[in-house]
Amino acid sequence: MAVHEHPHRSSGFHLPTFRRNGSASDGAVTAAATATTAARAYAFASLRLLTGFVFLWAFLDKTFGFGYATASGKGWIDGGSPTKGFLSSVAAGPMESTFHDWAGAGWVNWLFMLGLFGVGIALVSGVALRLAAVAGTAMMALMWIAEWPPARHLSDGSLSMSSNPFADYHLIYAVVLVSVAVAGAGATWGLGKLWATLPVVRDHNWLR
Repeated sequence: MAVHEHPHRSSGFHLPTFRRNGSASDGAVTAAATATTAARAYAFASLRLLTGFVFLWAFLDKTFGFGYATASGKGWIDGGSPTKGFLSSVAAGPMESTFHDWAGAGWVNWLFMLGLFGVGIALVSGVALRLAAVAGTAMMALMWIAEWPPARHLSDGSLSMSSNPFADYHLIYAVVLVSVAVAGAGATWGLGKLWATLPVVRDHNWLR
């Protein structure tokens, strides 16, 4: 008696259907990843613009004396010093006497104001963020040393009233500056993409 081999039939699992489902799932994952990337870009751009306004407003107020941190008629253009009040009031830290010597000096005023203006413009426009991060971090480091949060007491023995021995707003600003530069936050709501196409910027990445 002859034995006939019958071909094995599928158990009902259809690979084409599985692939269609997989494609739909992959599409959903891709869409979610795209939305997350866009949200991250907008978040960093918002952080960049707000921080830029902080620096730029400080420059404008100290220059023209809008009556906020700088009294009207006491602006830089009126003959006031943007650094004398702050540096002469330093009362703690390893550079206390040095800051007192620097207070109100012309070169210090110019460096400080150019730093505020340069970092502010860079952040608001979204260009040269790496340079802004370096310059801004240096400024924040010096201001952190001037306030010297680790001190429990001032040089006259009174309580410093420091709210934290390490982390203060200067440190936070420095981290923000580095973060927006690393994230390339100038490409969203800024001129970062256009800036990156300039030949000199393409040849020197540190200018991005």
